Amino acid sequence: MSSSAQFEVWAPFAHEVRLVVNDSEHPMSDDPHRSGWWVIDPDIVAPSAGQRYAFRLFDGTDWSKPLPDPRTRAQPEGVHGKSEVVDADFPWTDSAWRGLHLRGQVIYEVHVGTFSEAGTFEGVAEKLDYLLELGVTTIELMPVQPFGGERNWGYDGVDWFAVQDSYGGPLGLKKLVDAAHAKGLAVFLDVVYNHFGPDGNYNGMFGPYLTAGHTDWGDVVNLSGPASDEVRAFILDAVRQWLDEFHIDGLRLDAVHAYDDRRAFSIMEEIRRVSDSVAEKTGIPRTIIGETDQNDPRIVNDESVGGYGLSAQWLDDIHHCIHTLVSGERQAYYVDFGTVEILADTLRHAYRFRDTWSEYRRRTHGRPLDLAAIGPWRMITYTTTHDQTGNRAAGDRPSQSLTPTQQVLKAAVVLCSPFTPMLFMGEEFGARTPFPFFCSHTDDELNRLTREGRFHEFARLGWNPDEVADPSDPETYASAKLSWEFDRDQDEIFEAYQALLGLREQYNFAREDLRELQVENSDTWLTMGYEDVVLAANFSAETVTVPVGGTLLYSFGDPEVAAESTTLGPWGFALIER
Repeated sequence: MSSSAQFEVWAPFAHEVRLVVNDSEHPMSDDPHRSGWWVIDPDIVAPSAGQRYAFRLFDGTDWSKPLPDPRTRAQPEGVHGKSEVVDADFPWTDSAWRGLHLRGQVIYEVHVGTFSEAGTFEGVAEKLDYLLELGVTTIELMPVQPFGGERNWGYDGVDWFAVQDSYGGPLGLKKLVDAAHAKGLAVFLDVVYNHFGPDGNYNGMFGPYLTAGHTDWGDVVNLSGPASDEVRAFILDAVRQWLDEFHIDGLRLDAVHAYDDRRAFSIMEEIRRVSDSVAEKTGIPRTIIGETDQNDPRIVNDESVGGYGLSAQWLDDIHHCIHTLVSGERQAYYVDFGTVEILADTLRHAYRFRDTWSEYRRRTHGRPLDLAAIGPWRMITYTTTHDQTGNRAAGDRPSQSLTPTQQVLKAAVVLCSPFTPMLFMGEEFGARTPFPFFCSHTDDELNRLTREGRFHEFARLGWNPDEVADPSDPETYASAKLSWEFDRDQDEIFEAYQALLGLREQYNFAREDLRELQVENSDTWLTMGYEDVVLAANFSAETVTVPVGGTLLYSFGDPEVAAESTTLGPWGFALIER
C-alpha cells in the first residue's frame, strides 16, 4: 500500500485478521461500511513510508503465516516476504509532456531484465537516445509486477500494484517514465489480468480472487462470480494507479481472450473508461491495447456498435503471413498461412479469418472488421514479439536463421504498412542472442512442473523437445541478454530499419483509411502502397520483375527500377515513388 490514512485489507474468507508491523501483531476490525474489509484504527498503528508489514489470517481453525498485502506496492523481500509502505510522491519533471496519440507511433517492446547488462529500469533509460536515433516513439515494457525469484518474462506476476524490486522497484519505474517523457518518448506497460502466477499467489487465502477453471498459465480470475465486484475493483484500481500516479501512457492487456468475463459490461470496457477518465483529467491521451487471436472486432469497435472500445489490438496475422513466407515453416498454427495471396488478403482486411475456415482450429473463425470505420493504425503489427520468439523450442530469433536481406524484407512489409508497427528489442540490428522462456520460481517443484509443461507443449506442436532450454537454468536467462556490440551486417540492418522508419514518417504510411491501400500480388511477389509511393517485395529465392516503376526511394539490395517495372533479386524489395 502507499502511505495513506490507515491499514486495510479485503479478506472476506478470514474469521479474524491481524496486522503484523515491526514484529508486533495488532487485531483488525470489520469495516462497518464495506463488506469483507478489515481495518485498524490509525491511532493504534498508522502506515508510514518504509514500514514493512504483513497480515495473518484465521480461517476458523488455524492462523496463517504472515502474508503480503494483495494490494502491496513493494515487495523488497520477494513475493513471499513482507510488504512495504511506499510514498506515492515523486518529483516529476514532465509537466510539459502532452502525450502521443497512437496513430503514427512506432512501438519498441522491451524486457527490462535482458535489455541491458544491468537488467534494470536504469539500464533501459541509458538507451533512450539510441531508441530516438532509431526512430522509436514509444517503449512497451513487458510486465514488471513481482514474480518468484529474479528471472522471469513477467507473466507470472502476483502483486498487481507493485514493481519488481530487482528492476528498481516503483521509484525506478517512475524515474524511467520521467526520463522517457523528457526525451519525447511515451511508455506503455504490459499487464496481466487473466491469471496470477503460481509462485507467491496468496490472494486466494484472503478472498474469492479466483474461480473454477484453468487457463494455460494458471487459475481463472473471478471476473463474473460472487464477490467479483471487488476483484474487478482490484484490477481497475491498479489500472488507475499505472495511468495516473505512474504517468504510464498506455497499457497492453495480455491475452484478453482468456478473461472469464460473462457480465453485461466487459472488464475491458471498464478499463477503457478508467483510461478515458485519466486522459480527461490530465489532458494527456492514454492507450489501451488488447492482445487476442480471436479476430473479433468487438475489441476495437465503439460501444455504440457493441464493442469494447479499446484503442488497438495486437494482430498476429500479419506476422504469421510474413513468417511463413520467408522461413517456410508451416507447423502448428502456421498451417493456415504461407502464400503471398493470403498475405495480400490479410493486408487488405487485417484479419486473416472473417467467419472463414481455419485448418489449425478445424472450424470457422473470426468476423469481418470495418477498418474504414476505425482506422488501420489501430492494428499493432510486427515481424516478431516476445511470444513469437520465446515460444519456440530454442527461443531462437528469426535473425538467427535468416539472412540480413530476408530480415529487412520482413521489416519493410511491416514498416510500410498502414498498421502501427512494433519492434521486439534487438530485431533492429539482427540480434543473435535467443529469447527463450525463463523463470526462477522459489519452489523446486514449480520449476520441475514448468520445465515438463514446456517440453510437453513443444512436443505437441511438433518441436523437438531436445531443443527446449531449461527455463529455470540461470544460463537460459543469461543467453537472452542482448549484446550491444554490432558487426558490419548488424550495422547495415540497423541502418535499414532507421531508413525505413524515416520514410514511414515522411510518406505518412499510417493513413486513415485502409481503402487507400493498393495491393497486388502473384505467387512470388507483392506490391503494397498508394498513389504516391509503393513497396514491391519478392518472397522467393528467384529474381522477379514486378509491374510497378518510378523513382527508387530505398532498397536493401540493388533492384532495377524503370518507369513501368522493377526487377528484384531474391528476397529483395524496393520502396518506390511513383
